[in-house]
Amino acid sequence: MSTVYKAQDLRFRQVTRLCAVKEMLNLTNDPTARSRSLRNFEREASLLATLAHPAIPQVYDYFTEGDHSYLVLEFIHGKNLLAVLDETPGFLPESRVVNWALQLCEVLIYLHSHQPQPIVFRDIKPSNIMVDDKNRIRLVDFGIAKVFQGEQKGTMIGTEGYSPPEQYRGVADPRVDIYSLGATLHHLLSKQDPQLEPPFSFRERPIEKVNPSVSPELLAIVYRALEYDINQRYGSAMEMYQALANLRPGETSAPMFVTAEIVGGRAPTPLWEFACEDEVRATPTVANGIVYVGAYDNNLYALDAKSGKFIWKYPAEGGIGSSPCVSQGRVYFGSQDHALYAINAETGQLLWTCPTGGAIYSSPRAQVGYVVFGSDDHKLYVVNVISGRVVATFLAEAAIRSSPAIGEDVIYFGDEAGSVYAVRVSGQTLWRFRARRGIISSPLLTEEVLYVGSRDGYLYALDSHAGWDLWRYRTSEPIVSSPTIGMGAVFFGSADGHVYSVNATNGQLIWRYKTEGQVTSSPAFYEDTIFVGSTDRSLYAIEAKTGHLRWRFPTGGPVVSSPCISEGVVYVGSCDHRVYALPI
Repeated sequence: MSTVYKAQDLRFRQVTRLCAVKEMLNLTNDPTARSRSLRNFEREASLLATLAHPAIPQVYDYFTEGDHSYLVLEFIHGKNLLAVLDETPGFLPESRVVNWALQLCEVLIYLHSHQPQPIVFRDIKPSNIMVDDKNRIRLVDFGIAKVFQGEQKGTMIGTEGYSPPEQYRGVADPRVDIYSLGATLHHLLSKQDPQLEPPFSFRERPIEKVNPSVSPELLAIVYRALEYDINQRYGSAMEMYQALANLRPGETSAPMFVTAEIVGGRAPTPLWEFACEDEVRATPTVANGIVYVGAYDNNLYALDAKSGKFIWKYPAEGGIGSSPCVSQGRVYFGSQDHALYAINAETGQLLWTCPTGGAIYSSPRAQVGYVVFGSDDHKLYVVNVISGRVVATFLAEAAIRSSPAIGEDVIYFGDEAGSVYAVRVSGQTLWRFRARRGIISSPLLTEEVLYVGSRDGYLYALDSHAGWDLWRYRTSEPIVSSPTIGMGAVFFGSADGHVYSVNATNGQLIWRYKTEGQVTSSPAFYEDTIFVGSTDRSLYAIEAKTGHLRWRFPTGGPVVSSPCISEGVVYVGSCDHRVYALPI
C-alpha cells in the first residue's frame, strides 16, 4: 500500500532533523476506489494525530500532491522485530521477549482505552513492531487501525497467520489484538513464521517442541492469547500485562514503560461518609478537628473530622472547585461566581468577599497578612486577610487555575497559556518559563527547585532562582495533577492513567503505576505511602518506594479530588457527591 522513505526536514536549517515520509501512490482508474484510498490515508493521518504515547511515532504533517499522498512521521532509529529475529542466531532470550511483550501490552492498553472510542490496531506482527537502540518498542504502520464500533462489522483487514478467526468475518474487537500479539510471541519464541503455516495451527506446532528453554508459565500465557474462541482469551491487554509481569524471569530487566505489579490487599472500611448535593472535586482541608470541603452544589461544608457530623455550611453563588485554605481562624475559598470568600472557621459566618473578573478555580494560599490566588480573569491577586482589600495584582497571559506556591517574598504560579511565573509580592517579575501547553498543575517548591506539570505532558524541574529548566520528564498525556515529594522522589499523576515516581534530582523514572482511568487528582504522601484518586472511581494507596498497590477503595464516581491526610485518616471527595474518611 505504501513506501516509507528516510528524509530530512529542511525547514530546520540549523540542525539535522530526520523524519520518515510514508508515500501512498494512487494509480487506480476507478474514481470510487481513488476516493476510498484517499479517505483511508487521511483517516490514518487524522487518527495518528490524536495519539500521544511513547511507543507510537509522532505525526508531523500530511499532504497530497497529485496522485501521491504523504504522511510525515517521527524517524525511529532501530529495526523491526522480523529483522532482529532473522539476525539472531539461535533463539531470542525469553527475558527479552517478555520485555517487548510488556511494552506491547502497554501500548494496547492505551489504544483500547482511547477516548471517545477504543482503537483496535488489527495488524500486530513482527514487521510492524520496531525496537530502538535502547530496547524500546515502537508500534508502526497504523494504515489499517480502526476506531472500534461495537458490534458493527467491516471488511476483513489483517495479515494471514497473525489474524484471529473472527477478524476474517470483519469483527474488530480489541481482543483481536490479543490474538495477534500471541501469534507474534509464538513467532519470536519458535522462529516459525505463521504466514508459512496452515491458519490457526499454533497448538499443532508447540513452541516447546522446537525451543524447550521457554518456561511453562510463558507458554501458558501465549497459548491463552491464541485461543480460537475469543471468550477464552485474556479479556483485556491489562489482564495479559499482569500475567506477564508476574513471570519475573531471572534475566528480565524492568520494562522501559514500567507498570507496578498489583499486590494490593483489601480496601479499608470508611470511618464515615457524608453526602453533598453535587460533585466534590475540590480537596478537603482539615484544621482543628474540622474538615472543610467545597462542592459543586455551591456550598462550603464544615464537618466533624472524627464522626463526619455536619457542623455548618456556607452557600456561595456558584460551584466550588477551589480547595479551601484555613489560616488564623479563617477559611478562604474561591467559587465559579467570581468571588473569593473569607469565612469564620468556627461559626461559618461571612467576613468578607473579594470580587474578581472571572471564575476562581485556583486554591488560595495564605501567608502572614495576605492571601494569594489566581482567577480566570488572567490576574493573580494579593489580598489583605483582615479587610479583603486587594493589595496587588499581576496580569498573566491567560486564566490562572494553578494554585500559587509561596517562597520568601516570591510567588510562583502557572497560567493556561503555558507560562510559569516567579513574581514578588509587589508584582515585579523575577523570571518566566514557557512550557508548550497550559499549566493547571500547582507548583511544588523546595529550597532550590520548583516542580510543575503541564498539559504538554511534561513534569518540569526548574531552578527556583533563575527559572532554568534543570530536567523534564515526559508522559504520554497532559499533566493536571500537582506534584508532591518524599523519600527523594517526586510523585504525580497523568491523564495517561499512570501515577509516576521520578528521582527528584535527575528526573529518572523509579516506577509508574497504571490505574484504569485518568489521574488528575494530586498525590498525597504520608510516611511510606502515596494516596491518589483516579477517574476510574477509585482511591489508591500505593507503596512510595516500590509502586506496589496496598489497597484500592472504590467510590460511586470519578475521584478527581486530591486526598488530604490528618492524624492517620485520609479524606477525599468523589463525583458521587460524597466525602469519605478512610483509615490509613
